[in-house]
Amino acid sequence: LTFPLLSVTLLVSFGSSMLYGYNLAVVNSPAEHIKAFYNTTWSQRYGHGLAPGPLTLLYALTVSIFALGGLVGSLLVGVLVERYGRNGALSRSALLVLLAGGFMGFSRELGSPEMVIIGRSVTGLHSGGCFLGCAQPLPHGSNLRGFLGLMPSIFVCLGVFSAQVLGLPELLGKDRFWPLFLSVVVVPASLQLLLLHCFPESPRYLLIERNDICGATKALHRFLGTPDVQDVIEEMKEEQRSLSSMEMVSVWQLLRDRSVRWQTLSVVVVNAGMQLSGIDAIWFYTNTIFENTGIPVSQIPYTTMGTGAIEVVAGLIGCFTIERVGRRPLIITGFCAMGVCSAGITISLLLQATLPWMRYLSIACVVGIIAGFCMGPAGVTFLMTAELFMQSHRPAAYIVGGSLNWLCNFTVGFIFPFLQMSAGAFCYLVFCGVCLLVALYVYLVIPETRNKTFMEISHIFA
Repeated sequence: LTFPLLSVTLLVSFGSSMLYGYNLAVVNSPAEHIKAFYNTTWSQRYGHGLAPGPLTLLYALTVSIFALGGLVGSLLVGVLVERYGRNGALSRSALLVLLAGGFMGFSRELGSPEMVIIGRSVTGLHSGGCFLGCAQPLPHGSNLRGFLGLMPSIFVCLGVFSAQVLGLPELLGKDRFWPLFLSVVVVPASLQLLLLHCFPESPRYLLIERNDICGATKALHRFLGTPDVQDVIEEMKEEQRSLSSMEMVSVWQLLRDRSVRWQTLSVVVVNAGMQLSGIDAIWFYTNTIFENTGIPVSQIPYTTMGTGAIEVVAGLIGCFTIERVGRRPLIITGFCAMGVCSAGITISLLLQATLPWMRYLSIACVVGIIAGFCMGPAGVTFLMTAELFMQSHRPAAYIVGGSLNWLCNFTVGFIFPFLQMSAGAFCYLVFCGVCLLVALYVYLVIPETRNKTFMEISHIFA
């Protein structure tokens, strides 16, 4: 693992994946402050405040609009990368974060809830392409493919943890600081914008997309730190030759292509299951969940921060073990743990009236859900989407997986408050069923992709 390769991976993850994680969790701690701002503004405009139902609806839109922006961003990734390259696309998307930070940072001064919602949607637009710099797999034979493939998930966890730390009452968790809290995203985006030009473009993009063998060779020399990169160049040339005789398939062609129907179905199941597992409900509404379990309000921010620290540790475990244990064990174990813990939350909520110590079981189950997710599904899902397809099918697969990912993210973020009000403790059984069914599907259908070329994986499915 060379310093330039590690540096560019850390930089891209810091300015992209970390922002994704931060924006998932940043709306959790200031929820009551933002709702109060909405209510006050509404009262000033129309002479009366918002009823609880419409206020919940407006806040749920603020939370979930991030995912709709992400959906649009994921659909634009291919166009941006093709036109500007991956470095250029990342730089341009970072400008969106600066715009969004301005909207959210000045929203209270201008008395505009709309600016918060617009800012959230623009940050989602950026996050929709946040994995474009990290999700492209390394060539076969590299023992870093899984390690670097999971690096973005580590930074997602770090982003969530950063939001939980900054959301403490002693820092930016007070009412007067919530606009600043939302706009902190401009810091990592600015650093990425300043430093990204110091690194060369992706070697795979240069050779396969631009046919720039000299540029790809120089980039590989820089990233791998060795003059002998001919084997890697030859592998990419072989893939380029195989692609020269075929066109890049569209989404419609991918969905109709029977030769990759199981790979496509696997992308659908794993990406939809990852979001419908309930992890977004945990991140978006952690404080509300803990409040319902009976934890004292004064202790909730610190309990939430504790769960964030554990998810970082779980993500690191997954990152350093993926090349030893493989993709399948991590993702199956992760989904099973999440399913069991979701059922555990239901049980603890039902029994906490008679058994007060059950609140601690709820905390343990929330920690279990987050740890299970960060150890497996968080990173392996995106890595498997890349590894299951050849280059000709991969862009369409990203669009299918990314679109489902964001649509399900929006669905969970928007309906969870209402699902919680209507189903109570039993709402977590929905997530339990989803997690266990996805784990069963992976066990029965998806093969291990560790140490296999893209062609070998295709032959297994065929």
